[in-house]
Amino acid sequence: MEGTGDLTADLSSDVHLWQNESSPFNTTAANVSSVFTAMISPELDKTINIILIIVLSITMVSLGCTMEVSKIKEHIVKPKGVAIAVLAQYGIMPLTAFCLAKVFQLTDVTAVVVLICGCCPGGSLSNILALALQGDMNLSIVMTSCSTLLALGMMPLLLYIYCQGFANLQDFVPYVNITLSLLMILIPCGAGILINYYRPQYSRTITKVGLSIMMVSVVVIGVLASIAIKGSILTVLSLPLMAIGALMPLIGYSFGYIISSLFKLNQPERRTVAMETGCQNIQLCSTILKTAFPPAVIGPLFLFPMVYVAFQLMEAAALIVLFRCHQRFKLREKEAYQQANTGGKLGEPPRGV
Repeated sequence: MEGTGDLTADLSSDVHLWQNESSPFNTTAANVSSVFTAMISPELDKTINIILIIVLSITMVSLGCTMEVSKIKEHIVKPKGVAIAVLAQYGIMPLTAFCLAKVFQLTDVTAVVVLICGCCPGGSLSNILALALQGDMNLSIVMTSCSTLLALGMMPLLLYIYCQGFANLQDFVPYVNITLSLLMILIPCGAGILINYYRPQYSRTITKVGLSIMMVSVVVIGVLASIAIKGSILTVLSLPLMAIGALMPLIGYSFGYIISSLFKLNQPERRTVAMETGCQNIQLCSTILKTAFPPAVIGPLFLFPMVYVAFQLMEAAALIVLFRCHQRFKLREKEAYQQANTGGKLGEPPRGV
């Protein structure tokens, strides 16, 4: 880990990497330096790392258990929906992250955090949200699968491209560690696919357990990290990062729906692409940020995905409520129309019969 120590030393000595006082919005930049005075204890840091890796592995096994080889083949033969979905996932979200980092004039280390979150593949939570919106579940599962598998090449490539827009980021992003993290997720994901193929009766239980563990882990990791970094949590709760955390999923949902509409996908597919685009794999994002960067560099910013997922869920819940209300309104309209045509109550024969 000698390279990691050298990286930390180089970053610590580079004033431009940590401070950018050109913007009144950049309270994050000032707070990041507090990481050096409120370091996480090595024991607790190691505990959080281990929990993140274990939870990510369990989540990826449960994601693999939702993948069916026959459905994947079906969408590969007719790839229109998947192609549009992947275009939305890896086109909209990284560009959104880059634009927001520029608009809020984030410092380099904070910009990297936002970019990594934007370049992550879709998360397994999107399957549940797509189901709640009566989306195309086959497309949802295949899209999550494809974006996860493509992340191995797309995520480092997109980070490389978008880092060109920042002066000091090119040598800052640990591409090797990120690639290793992505390789790590493919093993449990492959194990889940094999379980679903050879022992499909266990898949549903494993998926439910995995999602439950994921939800609990978000709370546990958040509490542990808050205890460890104490006042530095305000770094993540600063106005720029809160605004970015709220805007990114909303933009993803909106443009995912718009793009799929332009390509004339049907309504269930449009809702699916919208959810898949706005939902990021926050377990993967947190694990990369926590394990690929030294604590002195990343500090409390590895909690940014927690902020993202909070807004992601709130906005998705609002969309689901609106959709359900719309469905109920349409059903009442249909009933009223049928009642008018029959000249009486539904279920009764028309008058004169």
